[in-house]
Amino acid sequence: MTRARFEQLVAEAIRTIPPRFRDELTNIAVIVEDEPPDELLDDMGIEPPDTLFGLYQGTPLTERSWDYGNTLPDRIVLYQGPIEDSSETEDDVVVAVGETLIHEVGHYFGLSEEELEDIEERYWRAQEHPPEDGA
Repeated sequence: MTRARFEQLVAEAIRTIPPRFRDELTNIAVIVEDEPPDELLDDMGIEPPDTLFGLYQGTPLTERSWDYGNTLPDRIVLYQGPIEDSSETEDDVVVAVGETLIHEVGHYFGLSEEELEDIEERYWRAQEHPPEDGA
């Protein structure tokens, strides 16, 4: 997949974030890079075959003090290579981009890994067992 197409999928995923959350995303850059740097994977204790799809870099909203400001933008980095490598189809890439973006946006809002994993687990459980009509 070309970088332009991948970035288009990222832009489409950003537009699907509900407005009440998207409107709160300020001073943040969403960028695409090829691969996570080896040093970063080492620092995070991530060893092959595991890898990283995305990363939030910045100060979460919940950790900002009253005098926070005049700073470079926070960053959400999506790593195209690992996302593509884990995907068989473009639809798989769309899902991986969306899930990764939402996960990293969650960190921006101050959610921990544990909280995000719980939210994701409840989401996927609900997808597997949707409520019956009329429920």
